[in-house]
Amino acid sequence: MVQCEMCGAETSDPKTVKVEGAELDVCSECADFGTEVKSQKQSSTSTKYSTSSSSSSSSSSSGRSSGSSSSSGGSTRRRDMFDDMGELAQDYDERIRQAREKKGMSQADLANELNEKASLIRKLERGDTLPSDKVQSKLERELGIDLDAGGSSGDDEDWSGGSSTKTTLGDVVKRKD
Repeated sequence: MVQCEMCGAETSDPKTVKVEGAELDVCSECADFGTEVKSQKQSSTSTKYSTSSSSSSSSSSSGRSSGSSSSSGGSTRRRDMFDDMGELAQDYDERIRQAREKKGMSQADLANELNEKASLIRKLERGDTLPSDKVQSKLERELGIDLDAGGSSGDDEDWSGGSSTKTTLGDVVKRKD
C-alpha cells in the first residue's frame, strides 16, 4: 500500500498525475485534480516507496534510493516550461531604483524611455508588482542591470550551500494527526 501524495490516504493502485507542474502519485479520488501522466517509468517510480513491512529499514533504504535516483534520474528527467524561465532576484525593486538614480533619471523619464507608464515604474520600485518578461528585458537593457536571481545577490549563495544538506519536505512539515 502506498500513501496518496495529496490527501495521505492509503491506496493500492496509485495514479501518476501532473498537478501544477509536479508529478504526484495519488489515489483515484485525488486524480481529478490533475492530468494523468502515462509513462513507461511508472514501474520504477513505484519502487521508490518503502512498504510498511520494511519500515524498520526505510531510513537507510530511502537514503540509498534518493542518492541513486538523483544520479540516474538527472539525465532522464523530462523538461518542462519552468526549466527555461529565469528566476527574478528578490531585491529587484532596489536594483531598479538604484540603477535609475545612478543614471540621474526620474521615474517619469525612465517610463518614457521604456515606453511604459510611470505608475508601473513606481509599483516596480516599491515591489508591489513583478515585471513581465518584456518589461524586465527593457529595464535590463536601459539601465544596464541584471534582474535575474544569479546576478549579484548574496542570498543565492546561502541557498545553494543549503541544498547539500538534502532537506526534504518531511523534515519541514508538521503533520496534524
